[in-house]
Amino acid sequence: MNEVEIKVKDEDLRRGAEAGMDEFLNVFIHKYLEVTGGVINAETMPLLNGYQHTLLGYHFFREEVLEGGFIQLIQNGYGPYIFDNPFAKAMRMFGAKDFSKLIYDAKKIYDAHREDLEKECSDDEFMAMYEQYEAFDDLEEAYMDMEERVTAQIAEYVDEHLEQFAGIE
Repeated sequence: MNEVEIKVKDEDLRRGAEAGMDEFLNVFIHKYLEVTGGVINAETMPLLNGYQHTLLGYHFFREEVLEGGFIQLIQNGYGPYIFDNPFAKAMRMFGAKDFSKLIYDAKKIYDAHREDLEKECSDDEFMAMYEQYEAFDDLEEAYMDMEERVTAQIAEYVDEHLEQFAGIE
């Protein structure tokens, strides 16, 4: 299975752009989720190119961290997708340099405690992780402060490099 040609409608892009940066990015993200079935694994990884994976990675990162922080992101299985891939490097390339640094800082914590952070756990153990890994708190707060700017930088990069993210029909 190889990368599939992903196409989005020009009309959907226009409508998304008019609605704002989130909706503009969602035009692509919804298509990627459709193509992968919302699952990222060995079978679905080859369906998207690196740019598409980076945008989808940001979607998962943003969704998980805004809702439940790095602990939730990792416990829901996205640690390897974010930290074992060149996601932080790609974010720098997309122009989100401060965010890239934040990802590298979080990766240090993740790498040092990966086994514990990824283990199956009860709800109580999960909640206890928030106290155990308070090192993530400052990074989460920093992300909250920069989230809108980072999303705007990513939307601008996507807009300037549309052909890397999807074909337009």
